[in-house]
Amino acid sequence: MVAIIKTGHSIRAMLNYNENKIKQGKAECIGQGNFPVDADRLTYIMKLNRLEKQCKLNENVKRNTVHISLNFDPSEASLPKEKLLEIAGSYMEKIGFGDQPYLIYKHNDAGHPHIHITTINVQENGKRIVMHNIGKDKSEPARKEIEQAFNLVKAEHQKKKEFKPEPVSVRVQYGKTETKNAIENGLNFVVNNYKFTSLPELNAVLKLYNIEADKGNENSRVAKHSGLLYHALNGKGTRVGVPIKASRFHDKPTLKKLEKKFVANEIKRQTDKSRIKNAIDNVLLRNNIIILPQLVKQLKKEGIDTVLRQNAKGLVYGATFVDHKTKSVFNGSGIGKEYSAKELRDKCGANLEKLKGEFQKAYSRDDLLNMIKEDRGLLSIDDITKIVDLLSKTESTFDYLNKDFLKQRRRKRHRRGN
Repeated sequence: MVAIIKTGHSIRAMLNYNENKIKQGKAECIGQGNFPVDADRLTYIMKLNRLEKQCKLNENVKRNTVHISLNFDPSEASLPKEKLLEIAGSYMEKIGFGDQPYLIYKHNDAGHPHIHITTINVQENGKRIVMHNIGKDKSEPARKEIEQAFNLVKAEHQKKKEFKPEPVSVRVQYGKTETKNAIENGLNFVVNNYKFTSLPELNAVLKLYNIEADKGNENSRVAKHSGLLYHALNGKGTRVGVPIKASRFHDKPTLKKLEKKFVANEIKRQTDKSRIKNAIDNVLLRNNIIILPQLVKQLKKEGIDTVLRQNAKGLVYGATFVDHKTKSVFNGSGIGKEYSAKELRDKCGANLEKLKGEFQKAYSRDDLLNMIKEDRGLLSIDDITKIVDLLSKTESTFDYLNKDFLKQRRRKRHRRGN
C-alpha cells in the first residue's frame, strides 16, 4: 500500500475533485467518519457545511484541508468495500485523525485500486493537528502495520511502473472530460515522483506522456501571475486543442508552486547524477563506433530516456536525460560538460567519419538503410548526407574484403549448384 498526503486551503476544491469524479461515473463515496448520517444519505451541502463549520473554530489555520490517497497493488483490485472501509478507519486512527470528520471515496479511474480520504486538520476544540513530518512519523508506521494486519502487498514490493498512468491518447478529442483527466493523471504522477529543477526538465518528462507545460505569451495574464498552461500533444509532439490553465486542476500546478519544487529537487537529485553519467560512459565504451540514435536506444534499455532538442535543420542543440529508475531529470551539461548535446553530437558525428574507413566492420548496407528509415528524426541533414554517401559506396567496399573470404563464398555457391 502506498499512502500520499496532501494539504490545501480550499475545502470546496477538495470536495469538488471527488464529487466530480462521482458525476463522471469514475468514483463513489463509500463511507464517512464522524458525520451525523451514513455516506449514502449525505448531500454535497451537508458534507461541505460539516467540514467548513469545524474549520471556522480556528480561522488562523490557512492550509486546513487534508487529502489522502491510499493506493493498492493491481493484484488487490477485488478488495471488498467493507475491507477498504476498515483499512481507511484504521489508517485515520493511527495517524491521529480518528476523531476528525472525513469522507472515503473509491476511485476507479486508474490502473490500480485506490481510495481517497478527505478531511480537515482543525479539531473540535479549535486546535490544529500538526502536519510537520506526518508522513515519516505517523503515515509510514501506520502503512506498514496495516499491510501486516490486512495481508496487503507491501509498498516496497510494488512495481513502480504499475502506477504509471497512460499517456494522453491522440484519439481523445480535446475539451472532453477524459482529456482533462488524462492530463491530470499524468501531471500528478510526474510532479509527485520525478526530480526536475526547471520547466524544460519538467517538460522533458511530461512530453513522454504527451503533455507540455507552457508559460504563455510574455505579456499574458498567465505569465504575469506565474501561472502555466498545459497542452495535450499528439503522437508527433504537436499541440492539439485548447490549453488548460493550471488553476483548473485540483493541485493547481502553477509555475510559482513548481518553483518551490525546483529548489527542493536540486538537493534531492544530486546523488542520482552518477548513474546517468556511468550509463553514457558504458555505452560509449562498449561500442567502438556508435551514432546518436543508437546511443539513445541503448540508454533507453537502461531505463533512461533521452529528450533531444533540434533546430529546423535537424541539428541537435540540447539533450535532457530522464532516469526512470531514480526518477531524476538532468540537462546534459548539468551532468558534465562532456555530456552536453554539442559534445555528444560531435562524438557521434566523428563516428560517422570513422565509418568511411571501417564500413564493413561496423554496419551493413541494411543497417544504414534502417538508420535513415527509423532514426531520421534524430539525425541532422549533415548526418543523413554522410550515410547516403556511405551507401553509394557500398559496392566498392567489397573490394576490401579478404580474398580467402571471397573464395569461401564461391565454394559455397558451387556446392549449392551441385
